[in-house]
Amino acid sequence: MDYILGTILLLPYSFNPMGTILCDGRTLNIMPYQALFSLIGATYGGDGQTTFAVPNMLGQEPQPGMNYYIVYEGLYPSRD
Repeated sequence: MDYILGTILLLPYSFNPMGTILCDGRTLNIMPYQALFSLIGATYGGDGQTTFAVPNMLGQEPQPGMNYYIVYEGLYPSRD
């Protein structure tokens, strides 16, 4: 199943499923994640020129052992 880029998933995994990044507030280089950056920009941090950050959702999980992940590989959302 293909997810839409930028979708945040709540999953019961202790590993990053393919095409996702743990929502832990980390700063990323824009180049490898250009599509994701084009959707969320520097909303969650970074300088917006060479870096951006994913949301930090650690501690917001509804149950222990669950984690939030943001999709960086998948379908680009269309704007109707």
